[in-house]
Amino acid sequence: MSLIDQIGDALTAVQDPELHRSITDLGMVENLNEDNGNVSVSILLTISGCPMQDRLRTDITRAVSAVAGVKSVNLTFGVMSQDQRDNVKKILRNGREKFIPFAQPDSLTRVIAIASGKGGVGKSSVTVNLAVAAAQRGLRVGILDADVYGHSIPRLMGLMGQRPTAIDQMFIPLEAFGVKTVSMEMFKPERSDAVAYRGPLLHRVLEQLLSDAYWGDLDLLFIDLPPGTGDLAISLGQLVPTSEVIVVTTPQVAAAEVAERAGRIAHQIHQQVIGVVENMSEYTDPTTGVVVSLFGNGGGEETSKRLSQLVGSDVALLGKIPFSVDLRLGGDAGIPVVISDPQSPSAIALSQITDKLIKRSKSLVGIRLGIAT
Repeated sequence: MSLIDQIGDALTAVQDPELHRSITDLGMVENLNEDNGNVSVSILLTISGCPMQDRLRTDITRAVSAVAGVKSVNLTFGVMSQDQRDNVKKILRNGREKFIPFAQPDSLTRVIAIASGKGGVGKSSVTVNLAVAAAQRGLRVGILDADVYGHSIPRLMGLMGQRPTAIDQMFIPLEAFGVKTVSMEMFKPERSDAVAYRGPLLHRVLEQLLSDAYWGDLDLLFIDLPPGTGDLAISLGQLVPTSEVIVVTTPQVAAAEVAERAGRIAHQIHQQVIGVVENMSEYTDPTTGVVVSLFGNGGGEETSKRLSQLVGSDVALLGKIPFSVDLRLGGDAGIPVVISDPQSPSAIALSQITDKLIKRSKSLVGIRLGIAT
């Protein structure tokens, strides 16, 4: 094999850091020349000012320099034309026009919506910690922050002020702790700007966030829904009919009554309610050893019982997360508690819930196998 062919093979192994596809498959290698071991490579970036340019320079230089006989590497960068960008989008979407990948019959991604009857129950904190814990177990995970009015996922994931890379109408989700993340906040001119959208526009926003993002192959997509039983909860059931729902509540029985409504609306639009999580549960005071039920008790069990009666099958209480300052501190710092303090009671509870969640039942009834006939 000639030296130029060996260099070509080396470039094939280099992936775009954001798209996770070979730079040769994406058509990013414009020219490749070799003269007596001196190599010149011209690379086309998808957009001008690509934030991954330095990373690409390092990866390409390392790959080419490792080929025996290469003495020097000279890299130059250009920008793709509109036709070339369109071709990249077609490659990433497997030749199809814009679509929601998770709504396709051949999708193997589990879409799990985290819902609550009311705000302030820690739904977003539960979402990010379950997602990060699942990623720690080797799964490919994403989070869609669908709480358009009260989006908090970027802060909880340490992604404040960061913007996704856009390729025309397609964008690349940001990534933190091994989890791909998309939020409405990433597209606002100013973080302090309020979002004042009415029903039909909310549906369109959710559809765009699902379809315009290049998610890649995911095992799990967590969707942080706004509290209550409004437009976005209904839209999700329409856009991704196979999505599953977890209901988050607190131990207070009054909160459980409200939480049941979130499960009820999911059942009415034919989504599967797969479990209940009780947050802010009783905890043991580290100083006195006394068990403190700050928000009462029994809410999780009550929600589980009511939803089980509603759907006619067992809706399990997946776990109770004890009230914890560590959980709050991790959220404020942008480091989920399963990372910042994995031995804390709240992190242990969240990890146990994750283990239950990612473990499939032995029955394959109703589970899409991705087999085409």
